[in-house]
Amino acid sequence: MAESLIQNKKAYFNYEITEKFTAGIELFGFEVKNIRQKHGSLEGAYVTVRGGESFLINADIAAYQPKNAPEDFNPKRNRKLLLTKKEIKQLASVEGKKGLTVIAIAMYNAGHKLKLEIGIGRGKKEFDKRESIKKRDTDREIRRTLKNE
Repeated sequence: MAESLIQNKKAYFNYEITEKFTAGIELFGFEVKNIRQKHGSLEGAYVTVRGGESFLINADIAAYQPKNAPEDFNPKRNRKLLLTKKEIKQLASVEGKKGLTVIAIAMYNAGHKLKLEIGIGRGKKEFDKRESIKKRDTDREIRRTLKNE
C-alpha cells in the first residue's frame, strides 16, 4: 500500500478485520485537495450497498477552501465507491449477516488516484479490546528492553 493519507485509527481496535478490499472513490476536486493535505476523518465511516452500487457513509471530508465550495455542500455526504460487480455482490452478502460490517480503514495515494481500503470486520467484545491493549503493552515493553540492551 502507498502512503496513507487518512486512517481510521480505531478500526483495528474496535473490529477484527477478516478481509480487505481496495476501492476507488468518487470525489469532488476540492475534496481531493483536502485529502492530499491529510485533512478528513474516516472515524465511524462504513460501507453500504444499495441498488447494485456501494456507498461510503459518514466519512467527514470538508472542502479545501470552504468559502469557494458550493453553498449546499455537505462534508458527510454519501460517496459512491468504484468496485467490481463481484466485489459488490460479496459486500452485499456480508451486509445481511449478523455481527459483520464493512468499514473504511484508510485512504491512500495510488499513483495520481485516491483509493479507499475497506475491510469486512466483526465487532470486538470488551474483553477482546482489553486483550489487545495487554498485548500491545507487552510488545512495547519487550521492544524497550531489547533496545536498551
